[in-house]
Amino acid sequence: MTLEDITKALLSSYETDGGINHLDGINLPSDESVNHLASDFMHLLFPGFFEHTPLSKRDVPHVTATRLASIQTRLADNIEKALRHSRDPEAGTRSIKLSMQLLGRLPYIRSIVQTDVQAAYAGDPAARSVEEIILAYPCVLVISLQRVAHELHKLGVPILPRMLTEYAHERTGTDIHPGAQIGTHFFVDHCTGVVIGETARIGNHVKIYQGVTLGAKSFELDNDGNPIKGVKRHPDIDDHVTIYAHATILGGDTRIGAHSIIGANVWILEPVPANSIAYYKNENLVIRSRRKKEQALESREAAEMQAWDWAI
Repeated sequence: MTLEDITKALLSSYETDGGINHLDGINLPSDESVNHLASDFMHLLFPGFFEHTPLSKRDVPHVTATRLASIQTRLADNIEKALRHSRDPEAGTRSIKLSMQLLGRLPYIRSIVQTDVQAAYAGDPAARSVEEIILAYPCVLVISLQRVAHELHKLGVPILPRMLTEYAHERTGTDIHPGAQIGTHFFVDHCTGVVIGETARIGNHVKIYQGVTLGAKSFELDNDGNPIKGVKRHPDIDDHVTIYAHATILGGDTRIGAHSIIGANVWILEPVPANSIAYYKNENLVIRSRRKKEQALESREAAEMQAWDWAI
């Protein structure tokens, strides 16, 4: 087979199996453009950390204004493409409004992301500085972009939020759906192989380790056998919960109560009361109340984190 034969075969497949990026139709947001946006969002959230050249304080206003203007234009363009794909008749005008609404949320997102950095510093004895956390800990990229994508998701923008989180997923191996609701001081230690589903809700001061899955137990089907969209499928994790490596927690009716600890490799398919610890003893799952000594240690760690928050 020659290259000409292969070209003809590919062109034929485009006709029979569908084109790429909706040829002669509505273009979709491009992977390259969205990845560029993701990188620029990190620059805005952490000015001076990811620059190619040193950034002085006096240059920050100009650099920020220039970067915002560039992002707004490209963000509105990608939002418009996503809206046109969903047949929004007002895609052109709405895209500008939605892009400005998202950018207006960046100061709020920055304030929340700072708590995530604090949680990483306080939660990892190997961390030597906040700068190390921001520059070298993959959880910062994953959580920060998820928080940006979550705001887009709440605004009803299709496709684009998932592309933003996929940028982080591709680079780190951690997949957090933009629909997931996440509280403050969230830390994913090692940040590899973690999966958090669309309808998961995570409270404040939650720490999870590598390989954790917050997933669906099963899918509700319609009369044609297709999964029903928008149904609560993923678990709730209350405040001050720690989930150790490779634990799997499934189901929309599963709730892990506050101040609980989920041990490594544990499968959880039912609610866990507050102040509990779950682990395997031999082959049996044990869920028991935490002892006063364990709770006192957690209280001391929380006090240390609060003191560190005030210090900065």
